[in-house]
Amino acid sequence: MYSNQSELPNLPITSIEDTLKRFLPTAMPLAESKDEMESLQRAIDKFPNQASMLQKRLLERVDQSENSSWLQHWWNTLGYLQVRDSVVINVSYYFNFQDDKTLRTDNSTSNNPVQIQRAASILYACGQYRNLVTSGRLQPDTIGRNKTPLCMTAYKYMFHACRIPRLEQDSYRIYDPHVYKHAVVACRGRFFKIPLIDNVTGEVISVSTLESHLNLIMEFADSASSKNNDNESAAAAVTELGYLTGDNRDVWANARTALLDCTGMSEAMEVLESGCVMLNLDLTNPVSKTECGRQYLYGNGYNRWFDKSVQLVVCPNGKAGLVGEHSMMDGMPMIGLANHIVNTSYEQARNESSSSSSPSGGQLEESTISDIFGDITLSPQILDMIETSKQSYYEWTGKHGIDVQSFQGYGSNFIKTSGFSPDAYVQMAMQVATSHLFEKQVGTYEATQTRVFLHGRTETTRTVSPASAEFVKGMNDNTLSPDDKINLLSKACASHSQYIGNASKGLGVDRHFLGLSMLVQDGEHMPDLYSDPVFIRSKRWRVSTSNLTNPTINTWGYGEVVPDGVGLSYAVHKDHLMFGITALKEHGWTERLSQYLEDTLCEMRVLVESNKHNGMLPRSKL
Repeated sequence: MYSNQSELPNLPITSIEDTLKRFLPTAMPLAESKDEMESLQRAIDKFPNQASMLQKRLLERVDQSENSSWLQHWWNTLGYLQVRDSVVINVSYYFNFQDDKTLRTDNSTSNNPVQIQRAASILYACGQYRNLVTSGRLQPDTIGRNKTPLCMTAYKYMFHACRIPRLEQDSYRIYDPHVYKHAVVACRGRFFKIPLIDNVTGEVISVSTLESHLNLIMEFADSASSKNNDNESAAAAVTELGYLTGDNRDVWANARTALLDCTGMSEAMEVLESGCVMLNLDLTNPVSKTECGRQYLYGNGYNRWFDKSVQLVVCPNGKAGLVGEHSMMDGMPMIGLANHIVNTSYEQARNESSSSSSPSGGQLEESTISDIFGDITLSPQILDMIETSKQSYYEWTGKHGIDVQSFQGYGSNFIKTSGFSPDAYVQMAMQVATSHLFEKQVGTYEATQTRVFLHGRTETTRTVSPASAEFVKGMNDNTLSPDDKINLLSKACASHSQYIGNASKGLGVDRHFLGLSMLVQDGEHMPDLYSDPVFIRSKRWRVSTSNLTNPTINTWGYGEVVPDGVGLSYAVHKDHLMFGITALKEHGWTERLSQYLEDTLCEMRVLVESNKHNGMLPRSKL
């Protein structure tokens, strides 16, 4: 798994001149006046001199980071662990898994509800993947035809890992997988410890045993819920602890400190935080992709523990998805887990586990599972904290709108045969659509992975460029011929592909600018460029985009980066496209942007098809 780590190069630093050369074209289209253009140019002209000492310090930092990345600590802390906002929507992301067609809905073939079947098979598959990762037997990730190796560091945060709230800056805790072999199940707001890995054989507990355990948990949670309804008390508040994890990080840090004063809470927290993953048995039955998005991204709040690196949500109708805690692990490594989960169907999991040496049925005792917080008494102070966090949670999530667009008109097959890069083509469609929404181009970010470098994560691909600006303008110009518009599209796609190629090689601009800014010392003047209005506008990501295309995932998504922006996840499948749109409800943007995307993609198809006969279309290199 880690066999290629020693071969990975370090994240490079480009010259100031090269960074400015790449930056300027991405900013100029966002200038709103001639004065702004001239002001930006003056700031750029001063920058090499003003930032020369900062560049020297940054290069020294690179030399001192021989076995790591000069960016890693800054990015993890500034980008995630120091952020005090709730991780819900702001940080977390979701995957909506493909359905499992092998679930047994006929009572004559299975006594277990489909929720139990799906949950057990998902836990089983997760345990298998956990064993591959923790033993180092997982095949190293590679990319491209040449199978360029990728950094595997993120995988150590996948299992038995948990974010820990602290005042001002959170930490991350990883537990020893040789010691901790359980998973945690959330049901009706209660959290249960459940065996996942056999202590003797090291194999995953069988599906039939997991089903029996999950049935016991559901029966216990249902019974306890009925008692709570009859007796509103401090005991009932234990089922609402999850709300605390969705609050402001300092609020949650203070609440956690207060919780640890409760008798038995320290031990209980360790059990929860050290679990391999969390399985969330929800009560809601989402049907549409948009409903699934809402359920997985934030759900009801109390049946979540948002600090866990991986939460696997399963609904009564068999729908299932994943909630990822983003601070130490991006979406691409999680794709491997999603693939294994979805490709291990219930039928396959039952067949595999029935022939393994792991326990398969037999007489179960309730003592094999435990209600983690069941015996803990909460103080009045904590009850007040929970109620406040509960109100904050519903206020925050209630402000958000989600819309999932599944565009069935065409997909990557059509785009490729038309001669375009699928990703660049879709990015240009999004530029046109968001320009309709905002009535202008705005700062747009496409996450680009840099895992070809040691401890690499992502760099920004800036979609705004002179070429994309000309294409957006051209699509709204009825006097332009289809040939002219195709030429503009070709140039815009080529420009985007060039930028994303550079970004993946560590030759973007945003991480370099961040690194330089971090090295301004007390009493020193920040270079003028950092306060320039166009510079600020160009990196204010009102459109935050990311492409994760995988057949095992129906849809996926995350929240907007700024209050007056949109989160725009997407996937480019062979015969269809998927977009996950999030924004504050007050703007009314999600459904409008969805319609703009559909209209734009249809217009672009007409445009492309009208020009296919004349041989003008470029040949895709992808």
